[in-house]
Amino acid sequence: MILTKVENDDPDYVESYKEEMKKEAEGSDALERVLFHVGEMGRYQKLLFLSMLPFSLFFTFIYFGQMFITATPQQHWCHVPELEHLDLETRRNLSVPRVGEGWAQCVVYAANWSNVLDAMQPPEPSTPTVPCQHGWDFKLGDIPYHTVVSERGWVCEYAGYAPFAQTMYFVGSFTGGIIFGWAADHFGRVPALVGSNLIACVGGLGTIFTKGLWDFIFCRFLVGMAFDNCFMLLYILVLEYVGPKQRTWAANFPIAFFFGGSFLLIPWLAYWIADWRKFLWYTTLPLSSCLLVPFLIPESARWLASRGKVSQAVKVLKRFETINRTKVPQNIMDEFIVSSSQARERESIIDVFKSAPLRKMMLLLMVIYMACMVIFDGLVRMSEGLGLDFFLAFTLASATQIPSVGLVAVLLDRLGRRNLAMGPIVITGIFTVTAAFVPKGLPQMILAIGSRFAINMACTAAVQWSTELVPTGARASGLSLVHVSGYVANMLSPLIVYSARIWGPFPMLTLGSIALTASSFCFLLPETKGRPMPQTIAEGEKIMRSHTLCGKAEEERDLNEKEKALIT
Repeated sequence: MILTKVENDDPDYVESYKEEMKKEAEGSDALERVLFHVGEMGRYQKLLFLSMLPFSLFFTFIYFGQMFITATPQQHWCHVPELEHLDLETRRNLSVPRVGEGWAQCVVYAANWSNVLDAMQPPEPSTPTVPCQHGWDFKLGDIPYHTVVSERGWVCEYAGYAPFAQTMYFVGSFTGGIIFGWAADHFGRVPALVGSNLIACVGGLGTIFTKGLWDFIFCRFLVGMAFDNCFMLLYILVLEYVGPKQRTWAANFPIAFFFGGSFLLIPWLAYWIADWRKFLWYTTLPLSSCLLVPFLIPESARWLASRGKVSQAVKVLKRFETINRTKVPQNIMDEFIVSSSQARERESIIDVFKSAPLRKMMLLLMVIYMACMVIFDGLVRMSEGLGLDFFLAFTLASATQIPSVGLVAVLLDRLGRRNLAMGPIVITGIFTVTAAFVPKGLPQMILAIGSRFAINMACTAAVQWSTELVPTGARASGLSLVHVSGYVANMLSPLIVYSARIWGPFPMLTLGSIALTASSFCFLLPETKGRPMPQTIAEGEKIMRSHTLCGKAEEERDLNEKEKALIT
């Protein structure tokens, strides 16, 4: 458009032109304009924001709870029935060979225990040894209660059982991510949210009554199906109701404070309860409160509109008007109704993958998220073997959640999603590679905490970045697929951590290499800072095609040039 001097001198024309350019920049999403008038962060959105608190706790219980029921006491030795009347240390001193400054954990002397008791002296060091034949004795020091591992003897030749069970948990996450992501896009966010939390409740309670390996694995598989749909579906729903200017803090402050607080709570809850079965009772029963969700949390108006359920979407928006004490102009509401009522082909994740630009976007998001999650999960699991108290190490690492995600919330709209994902991944890579070559204890713990701080930032930025790139019609299933890719990566993290038994530096080196490699993929995705969330496949393609490696879209530069022309 060419402006004449008369037009430029007309303040009304300039103002209307700016408004036109603003609408062009924001796209044709009628719901964005409705939310602008109903309130981008009104009273109802604030209530939805607070509703994320209990579901943050549920997420923490579902994800981290398994680490506290399968923690392995570091001090354990072969049990000898003939010596069980003696105290633990005396039994160990009489029956177990020394290994360096410690004691062998998986072998015992092949001795005549009557003679040992008579002399109250250990056998000669040259006495042959045999593997443990009657189970193990556990010194409940670093872990002050019996866990599934100590109760069922999952150590030594059975030490792979716990990592295997945790890997199968993530197989459940893979399955649940597909099922509940599909359900969220076909039946709504609310039914899928309820279903995922209910199945975790069933699996968690079932775990309490398990007796062996395979029934335990089945129940943990059920619990895994809820990770992390138990929270992410609500997260998506809340983000779909807030305006672009409010989205960053609404997305990140719950993760910082709700997640951060629950991360700090769970180790000391387990320590205080000191019984893995009671711990599961206390952390599983609250999940049943998800049955109240349909009465308290509205369905996504974006999803309702994308499925042609316009009257239900309008009903939800009218409720927002009432609670927020605002009024949407009738012409704006009519525009939303007409736009939503137009016959349109329902878009799904299959349509996303039929589009070359969006297929590229999905694959890149999956790779980045896989790297973030395997590093995050690996660092969490390594809290048990950093040379400090497990509960203290877990707490110190978890304490990074609040400041790291809070920092993301402050910087995300200044530096952008891409920079806040890529930069911290690089820092994580440097810290973890360095940690591989420093002694266990405080030096390694400091580097591990620094790595955890950085990867928290990267994960948080990546989650919001993904939410803002996937179109509405496929958002739940698309994000579920991204998260499912993280579950696939998480299947490897217990095995990566377990590999320290073969070569100590291997886990840290592996995680560092993954971080440094994955950071390069961030260059290939567009920045979403300040953009409306894409409603259709076409809008998503437009965002991808406008991307440049410098991070500034062509259409944004055009808009800036037009605005500068107006000013001059």
